[in-house]
Amino acid sequence: MNYRHAFHAGNFADVIKHIVLARILTYLQEKPAPFRVIDSHAGAGLYDLTGDEARRGGEWVTGIARVMQARFTDEAGGLIKPYLDIVRAFNPQRDLTAYPGSPLIARALLRPQDSMVASELDPVARKQLINALRRDTQARVVDLDGWQALTAFVPPKERRGLVLIDPSFEKKDEFERLAEGFSTAYGKWPTGIYQLWYPVKNRRATDALADRVATLAATGGDGKCLRLEFSVAPQQPDGALTSTGLLVVNPPWTLASELRVVLPELERPLGLGGVSRYRLELPKP
Repeated sequence: MNYRHAFHAGNFADVIKHIVLARILTYLQEKPAPFRVIDSHAGAGLYDLTGDEARRGGEWVTGIARVMQARFTDEAGGLIKPYLDIVRAFNPQRDLTAYPGSPLIARALLRPQDSMVASELDPVARKQLINALRRDTQARVVDLDGWQALTAFVPPKERRGLVLIDPSFEKKDEFERLAEGFSTAYGKWPTGIYQLWYPVKNRRATDALADRVATLAATGGDGKCLRLEFSVAPQQPDGALTSTGLLVVNPPWTLASELRVVLPELERPLGLGGVSRYRLELPKP
């Protein structure tokens, strides 16, 4: 499949991925020591929801647009608020016309002592990301293949932080590359937090990835692997993506309990033709 960010900006998978991203970075903010975000497949950074690519699928209409209009309990709303506040900051006129990708969401949650490295190989997307960050001294954009970036930038000097691995899955061996890329980075930096995104279309491939990542995390010591999958409708073999997955290695101790509050309240607004469903577990290696 081809999961280029621009065609799917603001869809249900982005909503889930970016809520988790915001919760992890909010947790890292609790200690004064600096942290670093490493985004291996960063994309363009900011997406025009009125442009041809986003309009072609219109996936944001059943994603971020629904979540912006949904009502949440105080507890769930408070946990989602950092993410939604960032989205609203890019839409000051209230009409939803722009969606920030992971590097801009991460940048919004950096404190003065924190930093970010965003890797993007595509020259058009990289230029757009550089323009979106406006020569930010805390955020460095590099012309480097995402898999090479994982080797080049870990461990960071801060020794605290998050590695986000979010490839486009344009190639058939992307699941294997994701496992290998994580293995290489984790071998160099076993105490970092890792957030791996994957599409859920082939159960055998997703289970194999989760098993391998959980096994690698366990061999690194006390590492744990939190697995989250969210489905908005039954997945059809040749249909559009309706199920998304995340693996979080070394998750903040608060994350699982926070997601158990948030995810049930996302089922109704994100569901297509009915209430969606999710799974949240710690896979056994």
